[in-house]
Amino acid sequence: MKLPYKTTEEVRQTFLNHFLKRDHQLIEPSRIIPKDDPTLMFINSGMAPLKPYFTGQAKPPYPCV
Repeated sequence: MKLPYKTTEEVRQTFLNHFLKRDHQLIEPSRIIPKDDPTLMFINSGMAPLKPYFTGQAKPPYPCV
């Protein structure tokens, strides 16, 4: 019997598909405890994985056009 609501994975995939349809790119998931960044104790927002791009330490793999 099919449940009347979506699973967590179905909700996640629906969210990702929404942005992929609008030409956004997926980046690899990040850990709660950042790797190689002593300035952050833990990730408290979705922006922390993008910090190297904002600070100019790295070039984004999918630059805006």
